[in-house]
Amino acid sequence: MNFKNLVNFLKQLQKNNTKEWMDANRKWYKEVRDDYIGWLDGMNAKLATMDDDYYDTPGKKGINRINNNLMFHPNKPIYKDHFGAGFDKRPGTGDFYVEVGIERSMFAGGLWRPDAKRLRSIREAIDYDGEELKKILDKKAFKKRFGGLYEDEKLKSAPKGFSNDHPHIDLLRHKTFAVAMEFSTDVVLNGDFEAFLIEVYDEMLPFRRYLNQAVTV
Repeated sequence: MNFKNLVNFLKQLQKNNTKEWMDANRKWYKEVRDDYIGWLDGMNAKLATMDDDYYDTPGKKGINRINNNLMFHPNKPIYKDHFGAGFDKRPGTGDFYVEVGIERSMFAGGLWRPDAKRLRSIREAIDYDGEELKKILDKKAFKKRFGGLYEDEKLKSAPKGFSNDHPHIDLLRHKTFAVAMEFSTDVVLNGDFEAFLIEVYDEMLPFRRYLNQAVTV
């Protein structure tokens, strides 16, 4: 995978974030996108060997659109400043997300503001065995990678059906159950990026398994 070509494309796109520029450089975009999809296919095969329950996600299914959703975010530029994709994208569950940007890149996983039904399932799982989730979150290597749950909106008090003195009230108040880590894109360009990705995927796997079991049982 020629990540330098990908980053160079993104740099030029951000300098010329218009449909006219994209149309004039459609061949370059297709070259970068096809290269990225091929790389995703290879990583998909490698990650599948790490988890018996892995959901096969070929590159074409995993890759995100480069267009921003202007219907919900009309003030954003037409095109994103990164290429993003998900692995292990079983419908209704939390995937493993990879984003390669111009200067900063990211790994993330879990469930971002799940719907009411899935959120209730996660909270019921925490009520039943929240110590298991805390054990995952408190693991030294996990905290070093991700810090903790992604900071997003939280309830000010206990969710309906749970008491304020619940032993896991700090977890139950969350609306988003995801983790993320940012890193310099230099790691993508100059380091052993594939080995790094596999290492982070493996560290995050118990967290994602916990959540995905909660929303699929």
